[in-house]
Amino acid sequence: MSNHQPIGPVDATQVPRFAGLGTFARIPQLDRVPDYDIAIVGVPFDGGTSFRPGARFGPAAVREASRLLRPGYHPELDVEPVNEVQVVDAGDIACTPYDIGRAVKEIKEQARPLIARDKKLITIGGDHTIALPMLQAVNEVHGPVALLHFDAHLDTWDTYFDQPITHGTIFRRAFEEGLLVEDKSMHVGIRGPVYDRNDFLRDHDFGFQIIRCSDLDVIGVPAAIERVKQRLGDTPVYVSIDIDVLDPSYAPGTGTPEMGGLHSRELLALLRGLNGINIVGADVVEVAPAYDHADITSVAAATVVFDLLALMVNRGKATAAEEPALEAATA
Repeated sequence: MSNHQPIGPVDATQVPRFAGLGTFARIPQLDRVPDYDIAIVGVPFDGGTSFRPGARFGPAAVREASRLLRPGYHPELDVEPVNEVQVVDAGDIACTPYDIGRAVKEIKEQARPLIARDKKLITIGGDHTIALPMLQAVNEVHGPVALLHFDAHLDTWDTYFDQPITHGTIFRRAFEEGLLVEDKSMHVGIRGPVYDRNDFLRDHDFGFQIIRCSDLDVIGVPAAIERVKQRLGDTPVYVSIDIDVLDPSYAPGTGTPEMGGLHSRELLALLRGLNGINIVGADVVEVAPAYDHADITSVAAATVVFDLLALMVNRGKATAAEEPALEAATA
């Protein structure tokens, strides 16, 4: 953690939440602090979408919705994220909207300097394509990671119209590039029809286990949490959350909605139940505000980003508390 007293967000008792900085939850910009522990960055790219475009406007919409947050204290996780560590908004990564391969390279190159052993990154998309360069950047620091993927769709298909990198193929590419720890990754929230019954067999070959939405109807959220925790163990984890894991009634503003999704309370319960897992990076993607109503999708995404932030801070506190005991035991 940084050695400086954290600079927090704009004081809502002095400047109303609908005024002031347009950063995430009105936290300081990267260039306004001497050091940081966690950065939040936007990637306004949606060149890999296969249905409804518009996620390029996601980062701006989620930041605007995050004005609603009161980021000082998270009651369920008992943590004060923005008061305990330095959190900053690193702005947006600029990449070409015309060439997917070049955009992936540009995203990775700009994300990599924001990540270090003691510096974590939460990304706001953009479509799910952006998860591939983020995994590449995280791997350069932490090595292969387990992937915890919340989504309606597998995103392990091979190609679309002969294109190897799209928002539905990135985790197959991640597996092929050796970015994932073997037999540690999971999908949660999968539902709806697929192109071929063998899609699930191929997905298993890539080292994934699946908790479908229909499984939650049978086993419930607590059992799903235990299954995920047993699968991940203490492996470094990258969490990727496609907002379409939520049912369209809770997240209409997305590119490929699927009926029968998670309730917003279920998603939050699943995340909060994973308190203590070793999250080294995360993204929240596929918010397409043009299809939203009353900002409910953007509010959901902003809340999820805040929960990811709280989970990262809690893990950091636990790790810091363990270090003196470890030093004493090995002295």
